[in-house]
Formats: sequence, structure tokens, C-alpha cells
Amino acid sequence: MKFKSVITSASVVAISALALAGCGSSSSSSSSSSSKKSSSSSSSSTTKVAKLTAGSKMKAGTYKLAEENYSHGYKTEFSITVNKKGKITKSDYNQVNKKGKSKVDDASYNKQMKKVAGTNPKTYQPKLNKALEGAAATGNVSTIDVVSGATESSKTFQNYAQQLIQAAQAGNTATIKINNGAKMKDGTYKLAEKNYSHGYRDTFSITVKNNKITKSEFDQVNKKGKSKTADAAYNKQMKKVSKTNPKTYQPALNKSLVKSSDPTKVDVVTGATESSNTFVLYAEQLQNAAQKGDTKTISVDNMVFSE
Repeated sequence: MKFKSVITSASVVAISALALAGCGSSSSSSSSSSSKKSSSSSSSSTTKVAKLTAGSKMKAGTYKLAEENYSHGYKTEFSITVNKKGKITKSDYNQVNKKGKSKVDDASYNKQMKKVAGTNPKTYQPKLNKALEGAAATGNVSTIDVVSGATESSKTFQNYAQQLIQAAQAGNTATIKINNGAKMKDGTYKLAEKNYSHGYRDTFSITVKNNKITKSEFDQVNKKGKSKTADAAYNKQMKKVSKTNPKTYQPALNKSLVKSSDPTKVDVVTGATESSNTFVLYAEQLQNAAQKGDTKTISVDNMVFSE
């Protein structure tokens, strides 16, 4: 649905619903809060999966991702298996040490983390894998909830899952190498969605200097290249419903990333949760590109889901 400057009563209702859902075009977003709620539980056998309306389906095969460096003695290895229907049938996200032993088997680590954070790898790893095999099986990463007490690992999982899904859409089975922990190389790194959701798609670029993000330009643009921040009617209605709007949350997100140079430390803007989560997801992918010094624009064949 494309918003016009003259809003009918039906359009106001539609905008209100979108505003409550965060009003963001996500790489794997539902087009309403109702579809997100209906697919949020991967534990139920009756889980309703939203229909894909834009973006390529994943191709059958096994897709792999691996971190190159160890952090606190562990690195991530991740693979997904996709069937002929374009659904993820197996998610194998793991953190292993130099001996190939999983963090879930480190009894002392699990005991200590459980005591401090209320969760541990033995709990959150299977939970995240199950989520990707359930409601997110068609590639709808936005349905994967952050596990309380394991926020950073959850966000890393979402980032890597999204990159694997993009590889599966292209049928690219080459292992994705992540130079985690490496310094970001100077340069400008860009990302752009291919498909429009509610008339807009995301564009994003970061500029890096001396391992710091000195400039962040996240925007949502329509087919004429006009920013959502310039849509006065849309901004007015979203402000009324969600107490924020693109004119407010886009600069806030960009400023937060420049301040921290760390996507995981970007604050979610109240009232724009979906857009904030998409921002973090793409910022992490751009950070990974900067760690490799790969300045090729990342083209995201973003999936758009119906109600």
C-alpha cells in the first residue's frame, strides 16, 4: 500500500496500524502487527506463517556461516538447511572452542551465566534455533525474539540468520566468512533493499575512519527517492499514535550508531521498535562488511510478508 499526501479515512486506519507496529520496512518484516503476533510462537504446531508477497524464496540446499576469530575462547558456526518449498527445516547455530567443543557443554560457564543472566547457552541456543525452524522458517527474521539475558547473542543470531537467508535466496552455498573482532577498515559501506513495503524501502550507509563510524545515513525512501521523513501527513499521524515518527527516530538511530560505533549498543526508539530492530540488523551487516573492507553495495532482496 502506497501512502498519498491526501489521506482518506481508510488510509488513516492503515497508517495507525503501521505506526503501532513500528512503521519500518524490514528485510524480513510482516506488514502489520497482527501478522507478527500470529507468527510469534514457534512452539505451536498450529503456528500461522505469513505469506511472502515480495522478495525471492529461498532455494533448496545447505548454507553455512563461520566466524574466523575466537572471542573468550569461542567462535560461532551456523548453518541452515532449506527444503524445496523454500522453508528452513534445520537451523544449527553453535558456539565452539578450538577443540570443536560446544559452549552448551561447558558446565561451569553455563552454571555461572545462569546465575548472573538467568539464561545460558544450553537454553538460548536451542531456543534461537527452534525459532528459526518455526515461525521464521520462511525467512521472517523479525519474528525471532531476543532471549532475555542473552541480548548480544540473540542479535548476532538474527544478523547471521539474515545473511544466511540472503545467501539462500541467491542459492549461494559458499560459506560466509565473518572476520569478527577485526578493526573496521576506512571507507564507505552501503546497503539497499530491493523491495518496497508500504511504499518504502530501506537504504543505509556508514562511513568509517580509524575504526570508528563517523557517519550513519539510514533512510526509508519511496519509488521517487523521497524520504519518509518528508511525508508530513504520515509523520503527523504516526506521531499521534506512537509518539514518534520517521522525522524523529531516523536521526536518533543514526546519532546513536555514530556515538557508539557498535550496532549492539544502539538504543531502540520507543514507538519504532520494528524500524529500530531493522536498523540494528543492517548496521551489524555493514559492520561485518567494514571488518572485511568490502565496499561493494549490499543488495538485500528483502522479504515482505502479508497479514
